[in-house]
Amino acid sequence: MGTLRDLQYALQEKIEELRQRDALIDELELELDQKDELIQRLQTELDKYRSVIKPATQQVHKQTELHEQQRTKRQAISAEPTAFDIHDLSQVTLPFYPKSPKSKDLIKEAILDNDFMKNLELSQIQEIVDCMYPVEYGKDSCIIKEGDVGSLVYVMEDGKVEVTKESLKLCTMGPGKVFGELAILYNCTRTATVKTLTNVKLWAIDRQCFQTIMMRTGLIKHTEYMEFLKSVPTFHGLQEDILSKLADVLEEVSIAQPPHCAGSILLYCISCRG
Repeated sequence: MGTLRDLQYALQEKIEELRQRDALIDELELELDQKDELIQRLQTELDKYRSVIKPATQQVHKQTELHEQQRTKRQAISAEPTAFDIHDLSQVTLPFYPKSPKSKDLIKEAILDNDFMKNLELSQIQEIVDCMYPVEYGKDSCIIKEGDVGSLVYVMEDGKVEVTKESLKLCTMGPGKVFGELAILYNCTRTATVKTLTNVKLWAIDRQCFQTIMMRTGLIKHTEYMEFLKSVPTFHGLQEDILSKLADVLEEVSIAQPPHCAGSILLYCISCRG
């Protein structure tokens, strides 16, 4: 039988071992919390992306059913785009405003740097760049007022503005920044006030142009996906409405080939949600 000192030593070793385990558990819990936070942040970004990229395709099936029931004459695009027919949208001529290569690059980089718009397709970004028109404000002008209904999104080319919320300063912004996008993307009121600190030069696009671009691209993709699904032998017996729902959740995945092979492989995946 061990001496009292041996027992005390063994007990001290066990206590130290438990302390190390507790420290490891604390470290793992902290790492888990950080990963949970990252997952939540990525999920939020994904939700924002889906709400921007597929605003129209999610409504195509409902609109098709409505047309079948009512058999009414197609509507043209008015103040807010309401037609979901790809032929109608393809006939819409979007405005074009010439810009210098420098201005084009600035607008494109600003969009790619914006958390809410950076996941747009390059073709959508190019159309947005083409549709943006020049706007100028003098010093101490109010561009956006908190609580107002917004219909324009801006890209700053020259000057500086101050952003406040409930009279508290949030930040200042200079060239190469997008602002006012939330009202366009989520049809909400302005969430902050933006005032000029200097004379500013901006580029702007209105809600009608923006939504037309989004819906036209979404419907083109939806039509392409429908044609692809109809060509798959496995899906030959499926009804049109089922194929439409599958097209809504179809996602493109590009896989790079080995160095000795040119190009990449494009796959279509059906995303299972919920």
